[in-house]
Amino acid sequence: MKTINIRHLSNWLLLLLAAMTSLVHASTADHKTFEQLNGPFHKAQEVTKACLECHTQAGEQIQASTHWTWEHKQTSSDEIYGKKNVVNNFCISTASNEPRCTSCHTGYGWKDNQFDFTKQESIDCLVCHDQSGQYRKFPTAAGHPNYVDTEWPVGSGKILPAVDLAKSAQSVATPEVKNCGSCHFFGGGGDAVKHGDMDSSLNTASPELDVHLAKDGANLKCQDCHTTSAHITQGSRYSMNAKDTSGIDIPGHTDMSRATCESCHSAAPHQGSREAVRLNQHAENVACQTCHIPEFAREKATKTFWDWSTAGDKKRPMTKDEWGNPLYDPKKGDFVWQKNVIPEYACFNGEIDYTTVGEKVVPNADGVIELTKVQGVCGEEGTRIWPFKVMKGKQPYDVKNQLMITPHLFGKDDAAYWKSYDWVAAATAGMAATGLEFGGEMAFVDTDYHFPITHMVAPAEKALECQDCHSKDGRMAKIAGFYIPGRDDALGGNSQYLWWLVALTVLGVALHGLLRFFARPQGKE
Repeated sequence: MKTINIRHLSNWLLLLLAAMTSLVHASTADHKTFEQLNGPFHKAQEVTKACLECHTQAGEQIQASTHWTWEHKQTSSDEIYGKKNVVNNFCISTASNEPRCTSCHTGYGWKDNQFDFTKQESIDCLVCHDQSGQYRKFPTAAGHPNYVDTEWPVGSGKILPAVDLAKSAQSVATPEVKNCGSCHFFGGGGDAVKHGDMDSSLNTASPELDVHLAKDGANLKCQDCHTTSAHITQGSRYSMNAKDTSGIDIPGHTDMSRATCESCHSAAPHQGSREAVRLNQHAENVACQTCHIPEFAREKATKTFWDWSTAGDKKRPMTKDEWGNPLYDPKKGDFVWQKNVIPEYACFNGEIDYTTVGEKVVPNADGVIELTKVQGVCGEEGTRIWPFKVMKGKQPYDVKNQLMITPHLFGKDDAAYWKSYDWVAAATAGMAATGLEFGGEMAFVDTDYHFPITHMVAPAEKALECQDCHSKDGRMAKIAGFYIPGRDDALGGNSQYLWWLVALTVLGVALHGLLRFFARPQGKE
């Protein structure tokens, strides 16, 4: 009798559960029938108050979430990281630029450092739950939608119609990919700018782009992996599970709290071939994403370099690349965009040391300030080889105080860089907003910033082949500290002597044969 593979059965059960969920109406109530949601609503906070009349615990749950606090505590330390305090090489810092940055906050009105995080009516329920298709946060309104018809971009002649809040409130249901993507796909100021493995192409992903989100593939939603309970969503790049040894997360038996490949596919995912055992051994030291995401930004180009030092030249024309992405913007400087990007690889234990506002930093031996330092040593428990997008940048640095400058970029005041084009004024105002003093001497320094790659999983047949890594110039060429067959010299640089030994052995065998031939007794074969 044929035996049942429990791992495969569990996978099928999880996929069946996801499929059944998608067939059921996304909500247990028709919100069009609720009088509280008829409106009219003049401000978005009025919708939130109506939501909280029934969802009495939702406010406290959201306020405990990373989506609200923009903070995340790392697992093995007391370090608190998040959009609130981390310095990056995209838009650099939230501080003093809140009305622009917080257009992706799950709240309304975070326009400066006086925002009241205790006010539940400031929570944005609609950004995650609207299914009307017309709700949007206005890019410069501190998280608010536009309440009147508004021209955007300014001077373009294009009008964004006012959001119909009642229509949005009556449409609410469980989040779709487009809800999550409304912020996560557009981080860093535009579509595909920031992460590289998340952009709007995932809204209509083909199986070739992402086997999980594709309608013709697994047809999953974000929360099928990023499981959510009491509005706490699992999975954060600020503290990741780089090596999950707990296996499959089975509903009713485990807590569904792990956004990892192993929680669906197990720690031994390869079956049915002679190579499966060896591949599963690889999974001990190599992340699933390393082999199964051979390239990222496969449909839309992602930004890979941002040079702030060239900003401010108003006489220089704006230019675009072959995909329509800006190559130069007087407000922001020069950019480089790439498609089908091969990741960089590092040994990763799930934690990254991020540079925070006010933290002293100095360039490394190559003259680069590492805004992120990937933690982990290959071979150590909990560490595996992971793929990363490494964003390159050139941005302002306080030479005297050895601090990354947090410039005041956005605003209507004269100090805002996008109005004044004065770096000193922008640096002084931005640093003051964080309680720091600008030292007066500015330099533009090269920087690196790492993003773990975990989306855009390709079909199995597109996974990396052995030779992609096991070769002299393969993908693992820069990974140091351990031996990789095919890449490394097993004798530590002395392999030429081995080949000489082989040659001498062959020569000795040949000479021995010749001697035996000529020394044999005459007349005998």
